Amino acid sequence: MGAEETVLAFVAAWNALDQERIHALMADDIFYHNMPLKPVHGREAVKAHLDGWPVDACEWAVINIATKGNVVLTERVDRFVRGEDRITVPVMGAFEVADGRIVQWRDYFDMGALKPELR
Repeated sequence: MGAEETVLAFVAAWNALDQERIHALMADDIFYHNMPLKPVHGREAVKAHLDGWPVDACEWAVINIATKGNVVLTERVDRFVRGEDRITVPVMGAFEVADGRIVQWRDYFDMGALKPELR
């Protein structure tokens, strides 16, 4: 699987909240950095980090995607449901892929966007 196909499979896994597939697409030594937060290194540490922000539903809408070699850039709108909260976050993501797994994942977004939308 090429780099872009790997990232699109990762997006599809998120949209299905398929935790097993999400983690399978990450390299054991993945480096993950939500730019407003501290970076996380290693699949188990990333899993624990993501488990700290559980969601009931998720939709990552890819607006644009660009690939050069093993680097994939995504312009996305990520939508999350957490209980009664609806959260929409515009995101620029950078993924580096090796051997069909994500080895680096960086997301750039405004922390203020994580506040639930007014109902």
